[in-house]
Amino acid sequence: MTAVAARYFDGRSSRLRHVTLSVEAGHAVLHGDVERRAPLHALRVSERSHGAARKVTFADGAYLEVDDHAAFARLLQETGHRDSLVVRLQQSWRAVLAAAAATVALLWLGYLYLLPTLAAGIAAALPAGVERQLGAGVLALMDQRLLAPSTLSPQRQATLTGRFRSLQPPRGGAPGWRLLFRSSRIGPNAFALPSGDIVLTDQMVQLLNNDTAVLAVLAHELGHLHEHHSMRRLIQGSVVTAVSGLVFGDMSALMATAPALLLDMKYSRDAEQDADDYAVAMMLHNGLGVQPLVDVFSRLQQLEQQQGGDMGYLSSHPPSSERLARLRAAAAR
Repeated sequence: MTAVAARYFDGRSSRLRHVTLSVEAGHAVLHGDVERRAPLHALRVSERSHGAARKVTFADGAYLEVDDHAAFARLLQETGHRDSLVVRLQQSWRAVLAAAAATVALLWLGYLYLLPTLAAGIAAALPAGVERQLGAGVLALMDQRLLAPSTLSPQRQATLTGRFRSLQPPRGGAPGWRLLFRSSRIGPNAFALPSGDIVLTDQMVQLLNNDTAVLAVLAHELGHLHEHHSMRRLIQGSVVTAVSGLVFGDMSALMATAPALLLDMKYSRDAEQDADDYAVAMMLHNGLGVQPLVDVFSRLQQLEQQQGGDMGYLSSHPPSSERLARLRAAAAR
């Protein structure tokens, strides 16, 4: 029977004793500075590790450290000891690679399909006070960094607000909203915050120079509010940040998630299509037609091409030929 050199510690002091470990009749037997016997079933054997000594722990807390992995493996084999399935898989690079690939695939599928569904449910169930508080905080931050007071006259603001308020939503359950006017440092823009605030910039009003087109923009933003798109996007981003923190051990980024996401909001393709469909339905429901919405995105796309780079509204509401084609098809019906 194989005998293996080991270091013995009694678990109560740091005193080191040198022993040899062997197995006799179902018992671990120590010889040397300590003489001891213990049944094998009462011992705990540590997992294999390339850089650390193997550890054998007794029921009373005493333990052995074994540096000779090969000799210890032969001793374990002679006793019939077999590592658990988990340990065996951990020692196989193929199994580790397969597990990593499966984990990545599962996380990716969850991100694509499960997370959006959960985010939609959570966003719909959140108390209105949470959304108001979050929206107010983000608006205050944007007022400090990106926005300035509107230069439109109170009468002009009241006219646009009144015209939009006179429109009927295309379906029931329309969210409450408040139209706010600002001057923008990042060009023509309009966006909806979780609080129900729709921010419209002077530059957008001046660019379109058409109240019906402005109403089309506001109808699009109301569609984002109706579907809780910004809150859903925030929840999804927060979940991803939290999971990353758990994986990498750093939760500090979670605190900055809300402002970062809402200040750099880029809606998904599906969210933009939902908001477009809502705006189309609202414009048709009020007898205004779809062409004003087509004109809005065509004008903004032309402006971006002229400026040769990202431009306010389109940086967060990406246009595409397919999107404009859908709107033109709706206008032609």
